[in-house]
Amino acid sequence: MTIAVALLAGALAAGWFVPGVLRRMDLRRRDPLLLIVAWLISMAGVVLTAAAGVLLLLTPGHGASAPLLALIDRCWAALQHGSPPRVEEFAGLLGGALLGAFAIRLVIVSIRGARQRARKRQENLSVLRLAARTETGPPDTLWLPHDHPLAFSMAGRPGIVVATEGLTKHLDDHAVTAVLTHEHAHLAGRHHLLVATADALRAALPFVPLFRQAPRAVRELVELAADAEAVRSCGPAAVRTALLNVSSHGAPSTSLAMAQEAVDLRLARLRHGSLPPGKLRRSISCGIMGMTAATLPFLTGSTLLLGIALISCSPGG
Repeated sequence: MTIAVALLAGALAAGWFVPGVLRRMDLRRRDPLLLIVAWLISMAGVVLTAAAGVLLLLTPGHGASAPLLALIDRCWAALQHGSPPRVEEFAGLLGGALLGAFAIRLVIVSIRGARQRARKRQENLSVLRLAARTETGPPDTLWLPHDHPLAFSMAGRPGIVVATEGLTKHLDDHAVTAVLTHEHAHLAGRHHLLVATADALRAALPFVPLFRQAPRAVRELVELAADAEAVRSCGPAAVRTALLNVSSHGAPSTSLAMAQEAVDLRLARLRHGSLPPGKLRRSISCGIMGMTAATLPFLTGSTLLLGIALISCSPGG
């Protein structure tokens, strides 16, 4: 039971303390894709660690076979003066029920959200196509005859970029290209899906800070990631001009608009002059970050297990 409790405690600790660590990272310097991986994989790691702990409680004869872990179990049992088997069974069944409820709620929220987004997308496109001029390409772009500079992307099959002719009236060619590149990056990076995933996980576990804070953080980070692609293609000056002149008013709630999230932070990042990393460096960094985020709850549980060993066992064992 000791190992199972340590894993569950590690998952709980990671769910409470990881958001503070991620929030303290300087977004003006860090690669946003790296932090997107950290947020999403951390949530997956917490769920997997909790599931492993519950599985150990439900598994007959789950006591440790390694000498050190067996010693910890004996010392902990001695402190408890014996743990009734029914307590472990009840804890395992309760944990299994909670995990099952989480999984069911996650599926329901995900399906409901996907249907709502698809319905709103179809409704918005039906209206937009009546007034817009279509420019074919990967992806298609709908140009609206409106003087206000606005641009946003809508996920789906296929993904769509919507822009107003006010972009070409109020921005120079480089800035217009930066806006379109930004929106193309949202579609190519499946940023709408990442945001939807964070929203669904928050709805399933809203009381855990990691899950509660993830949607807002991911929304900010996907905008930074799209900016990085625009900077790579068009330069920081064009992206800065676009951010200062493009509006977010009028964009549908399910879309990602150029100037909708964290504009001040993005301008500060442009002033700082952070260069987007190369593909190889980014792949290696994301791999390391993903492994670290996934194993952090397990490592936290192992640290707690070691603490139990030091507290409950005498040096002579």
